[in-house]
Amino acid sequence: MIELKGLCKSFEDKEVLTQINATFENGKTNLIIGQSGSGKTVLMKCIVGLLTPEKGELLYDNRDFLAMGKKEKKALRREMGMIFQSAALFDSMTVLDNVMFPLNMFSNDTLRDRTRRAMFCLERVNLTEAKDKYPGEISGGMQKRVAIARAIALNPQYLFCDEPNSGLDPKTSLVIDQLIQDITREYNMTTLINTHDMNSVMGIGEKIIYIYQGHKEWEGTKEEIFTSTNERLNNFVFASDLFRKVKEAEVQKG
Repeated sequence: MIELKGLCKSFEDKEVLTQINATFENGKTNLIIGQSGSGKTVLMKCIVGLLTPEKGELLYDNRDFLAMGKKEKKALRREMGMIFQSAALFDSMTVLDNVMFPLNMFSNDTLRDRTRRAMFCLERVNLTEAKDKYPGEISGGMQKRVAIARAIALNPQYLFCDEPNSGLDPKTSLVIDQLIQDITREYNMTTLINTHDMNSVMGIGEKIIYIYQGHKEWEGTKEEIFTSTNERLNNFVFASDLFRKVKEAEVQKG
């Protein structure tokens, strides 16, 4: 579980995050949503340690990340897996070598055991047949699945996903969403996802935080969105006619 208590972040004289309080639970897909410039990317960067908040607490299972020294932070980062907006694979490495990269850096296991672990992760995302291919030889959706396999190679406790469906078609996006949710439950990870994809919100939004101009405007589940009276949230989520009609149908059923 990750807890944020009174988190504040400024750039020069402008406060970008103001008193963010939130709890992200184990075994659930926790989504952070908001318009471009709302502060959600800054929030994610603060949580993973790429930026340092001026105020507040950031607790990883009751361990205060902001109070840790460099050695402790480095150890905690080994418990984190990351999936970037672009798959961020190494073009000169095969699929298998990409998945083995974090194992080669941080694991003391033998080469045989590291290879076995990497192959297990590729099997988990149904990509063992692509192990000898290079990123340029596989589709964008397959690249994202390789990124997921790499992210779980070290068996992380915390998984961070930055726009994991960026650039993917709707059908492939559903596959990636379901895979992330399945792995989250299987490993009981605390998963945080930054997304603009309303299909993801409605599909796997077990816990949703809506950020508006640096403030936490709303939190709840995908089911609770349909009964929300928060006008800003409604305008953001139900901007398209399709999702507006879905909400109207849900309200009528209720």
